[in-house]
Amino acid sequence: MAMLRIDGSYGEGGGQLLRSSIALSALTGKDVEIFNIRSKRERCGLAAQHLTAVRGVAELCGASLEGDELGSTALTFRPGEVRGGEYELDVGTAGSVTLVLQACMLASLHADSPVTLTIRGGTNVRMSPPVDHYLHVLLPLLERMHVDVRLEVVQRGFYPQGGGVVTATIVPPGAVMPLDLKERGRGEGIAATSFVQNLPEHIAQRMEHAVRKALLGERIVAERQLTSGPSSGAGIYLCARFENTVLGADALGEKGVPAERVGESAARRMWDELDGGGTLDVHTADQLLPYMALAVGRSSFTVRELSSHLSTQMWLLPQFLDVDIVSDGGTVDVIPNRT
Repeated sequence: MAMLRIDGSYGEGGGQLLRSSIALSALTGKDVEIFNIRSKRERCGLAAQHLTAVRGVAELCGASLEGDELGSTALTFRPGEVRGGEYELDVGTAGSVTLVLQACMLASLHADSPVTLTIRGGTNVRMSPPVDHYLHVLLPLLERMHVDVRLEVVQRGFYPQGGGVVTATIVPPGAVMPLDLKERGRGEGIAATSFVQNLPEHIAQRMEHAVRKALLGERIVAERQLTSGPSSGAGIYLCARFENTVLGADALGEKGVPAERVGESAARRMWDELDGGGTLDVHTADQLLPYMALAVGRSSFTVRELSSHLSTQMWLLPQFLDVDIVSDGGTVDVIPNRT
């Protein structure tokens, strides 16, 4: 079988293209060479969390690797068969555990038995999905596709110390079912989770109050989480539930930024999704697309904009899978060419 060559600078040209390529290689058994890795980023090449994801997937499938070192801009990945069992991965920094999990979850779909992953790093860090997004949006949608992932947040981790720990168990499905998300259906309200670690409770209260003020008229059920740990931080996650789907938005606290502004930022992002009319939020769309491409039938969804991440996934998936992905405005249809 000829080796696939993937240009890592295509489209958004970032870490997601790398993670998806490695996971799809493990799933399909196709050898892959990725070059120009993250060439569009200020610091190109593999960073710690990318390297952890690559090595994690390689461990899952007994792959041989070339170029797996920090700063590398080219990587060769030759997969074996994906094996179930227990695996421990440590980013070693506050690098995102959810992005490591993103690659390993997808690669685990064809494992011969359940896969349990313990991953250490950052659970709530900039430029990556917060662990709350997986808990409240991504995993519930995957469950509807018969992809069973049980996720436990053992410890939150923030920049720069990290120290977060999550445990995820992926049960390989007999088949991935399609997801038809043409309509949102009836609105069921918004859940708000504000969290602080090693910080006063009033910060969580102020974020929550700002959200209620900015989303006046919406039904909001709020929860506060107060924890202690090796790193300090705060943030808020919003989840808008509908009869047929769920949308997410979040904001992360930053030193010197008032809690009210954090809450307002999360609320503004949620308004963008609510007003945008999509059945998936702009971040969930590209995360869910690979599962739709692996499903046994046609999936559909709408999104307020075709992000560069989504467009890149739409280009990448047919390199590995026999699938047609068609977009018409904000509507995307995913049509696997198999029975």
